[in-house]
Amino acid sequence: MTSAEAVRLQDNLQGEIEGAVLYDALADAETDKKTAEVYRRLAAIERAHAEFWTKQMTRRGITPRHVTPGLRTRLMVRFARIFGTGLLMPIVAQSEARDSTKYDAQDDAVAAGLPGDEHGHARIIQTVVARSGGLPGRTLAQLEGRHGGGGNALRAAVLGANDGLVSNLSLVMGMAGAAAGGKTILLTGLAGLVAGACSMAMGEWLSVNSAREMGQAQIDAQATQLKQTPEQQKQELFLIYLAKGLGEKQARSLADTLFANKGVALDTLVREELGLDPEELGGSPWTAAAASFGLFSFGAIFPVAPFLVLNGPVAVATSIALSGLALIAIGAVTSLFTARGLLLSAGRQLLIGYLAAAITFGVGELIGVSVG
Repeated sequence: MTSAEAVRLQDNLQGEIEGAVLYDALADAETDKKTAEVYRRLAAIERAHAEFWTKQMTRRGITPRHVTPGLRTRLMVRFARIFGTGLLMPIVAQSEARDSTKYDAQDDAVAAGLPGDEHGHARIIQTVVARSGGLPGRTLAQLEGRHGGGGNALRAAVLGANDGLVSNLSLVMGMAGAAAGGKTILLTGLAGLVAGACSMAMGEWLSVNSAREMGQAQIDAQATQLKQTPEQQKQELFLIYLAKGLGEKQARSLADTLFANKGVALDTLVREELGLDPEELGGSPWTAAAASFGLFSFGAIFPVAPFLVLNGPVAVATSIALSGLALIAIGAVTSLFTARGLLLSAGRQLLIGYLAAAITFGVGELIGVSVG
């Protein structure tokens, strides 16, 4: 037995005991009886995990060291006793989310089904915190997913168009600064539009497809856990419903009913524990790629369109003006989901876009003089 292996096992034991101590303290400090019962049951699971690691160490000839909670855990326990659980729970939720994968690469833990328990704990705590209205904005954004919800779709559309607009405006102004001819600027702008749109589409396809594959892998893992440890999975579902506010009898009855059919049980666990929709899994990568291509192209066409019918300084001035109007419009739409003032958002967007264009114009002018 290597020293590294002994340290790993002792660290696992330490973490489980600290978790049990913390959840016991949360249960004692919690005023809602149903939520307190959730904490007590989670503490019991943590103690069962600690017993598992103690047996693993003993079986391998390692004497477990006496475990005392660390300073961070002691401070959290004291905080809960003095101020209650409300302010503490976002910290606990973040900690559970961070630690939910700690057993994923440990073979002995995987064989015992511990990774599923850890992922379930994180989801249960997120449910508790969301129910109490204390979930931090960053965690909410992660739970929603990149493409979830109308607000996120609007944000993605605006940002996609803005990427095309600013990048192609900068490209066109760089060529104008280098004193390139109108046809050269037009060809360069169209090439930038197509290249940028293809790049964005490919990146979006890979992103969505990877998310789908990751989600399917999680579903497959959940199906394996359901097959190997059905009672543990039923207990996880019971705790989730308990955390959502159902009475103990109702939560138990609902979990029993759902587990009467393995297909329904798996679908429910995937939705409730993993937060995934088996029917969607992030949507179609091809649809996402097409939307990304179209949005980038829409933004990128504004700087280059004047060069289709105009030439010289007039085309450059028109390109700047038309792009400015588009930047103002994008800034105005952005204010809808940032809660910033319309004038502030529009002005800031215009300033950033023109600043990028001015920089590339200057660089193009320097390069043009140097080459000339």
